[in-house]
Amino acid sequence: MLEGKIAYGTSTPITITLNELASSATAGRESTAIDNAINKFLDALVTVTLKAADLVLADDKAVYVYAYGSEDGTNYSDMVTGSDAAHTPKSLPLVKVIPLEQNTSQRVVFAITQAFGGVMPRKWGIVVRNYSGQVLAAADNSASYTGIYSTAG
Repeated sequence: MLEGKIAYGTSTPITITLNELASSATAGRESTAIDNAINKFLDALVTVTLKAADLVLADDKAVYVYAYGSEDGTNYSDMVTGSDAAHTPKSLPLVKVIPLEQNTSQRVVFAITQAFGGVMPRKWGIVVRNYSGQVLAAADNSASYTGIYSTAG
C-alpha cells in the first residue's frame, strides 16, 4: 500500500515592491496574484524578508503581512486588484506581524492556508504594510513562496 507524502515545489519569487516601502498606519503594498488553478498546491509556504533602514524606528516598529484571495480567479477580497500596487487593507486576514530592528534583516515563513481556513484559494497574494516609523531599506526586501503538494510513496 502506498503512503502519501508531502512534497515541495520550487521556490518562486512573489512580485511585490518592498524596497523603500514607506511607513504608514493604513497604507501598504499588494503583490501580484499567484494563480493556484494550474499547480493546484494544497498549501504554500511564504517567506518574507525585510530590512529596516539605518534610521531610528518608531510607531509600532513592525511590518504587517495580510493575505488576499479569490474564489473565482477574478474578484479579490478587500477590493485588491491582483497586481503589484498600493493597497490599504481593511478586511484582510492578518497572517504575520514582523518586528523590525534598526538596520537588521528579518525573515519569516508562514503557511498561506492559515488565512483561508486551511484551504487554498484559486488565486492568492499578500499585502505588506510597513508601520515601523521609517522607510524600509533600499534593497534586501523580498517575498517568495514554495508550493506544497502530496505525492505517493
